[in-house]
Amino acid sequence: MKRIGLFVCWCGSNIGGVIDVPRVVQEAGNFPGVVYKTDYKYMCSEPGQDMIVQAIKEHKLDRVVVASCSPRLHEPTFRKAIARAGLNPYMFEMANIREQCSWVHPDDKETATQKAITLVKRALSKVSLVEPLYESYIPVTKRALVIGGGIAGMQVALDIADSGHEVILVEREPTIGGKMAMLDKTFPTLDCSA
Repeated sequence: MKRIGLFVCWCGSNIGGVIDVPRVVQEAGNFPGVVYKTDYKYMCSEPGQDMIVQAIKEHKLDRVVVASCSPRLHEPTFRKAIARAGLNPYMFEMANIREQCSWVHPDDKETATQKAITLVKRALSKVSLVEPLYESYIPVTKRALVIGGGIAGMQVALDIADSGHEVILVEREPTIGGKMAMLDKTFPTLDCSA
C-alpha cells in the first residue's frame, strides 16, 4: 500500500492570504493513500524541509506531495530534502498553488481554494503512480563525424578540431571543397578558390 505525505505551504501571505490552506489540507488530505498531512508557513525553509524529512522517517512515507510555489524555484530543494530522508527523490510531485491559484485569483478566495484542492488532488493522483527513477551516466567519446567536405563541412571540422576533439571528415567525391572547387576565383579578394 502506498504511503503518501502531503505538505501544504502558506508561503507567508502569498498563498495563505488568499487560499484557505487548512481546508486544502483537510479536503485533499482525504485522498486514498495519504497517511500524513500538514501545513507550514514556509515549507521551503530549513525547518520546513526538516519537517518533511522527519515525517518521511516517522510515518514511513514512500511518496511526497508538496503544494507551494513554482516547481522551477523549489523542486530541487524538495527533492534534496526527500533524498536526505532516504527516499528516492523522484517519488515526489509538486502542486503550484501560488502562481496557479492565489496569484491568478487574488480577489476570489473560494475559487482559489477550490482550484488549489483540485491541483493538489491531481498531484496526489500522479504521485500514486510514479516509480523510482535512478540517475545513470553514459560515457561519451569526444569524437565527431562530419559528413560532407564542402565549405561548411570543412569549417565545422576545423572548429571541432580546434576545440581539441578528433574529427572524421567524410566526402563522397575524390576531393574536398564541394561547389567551391568548381569556381575559378572568390570574391572579394579574387583569390584562387582551389
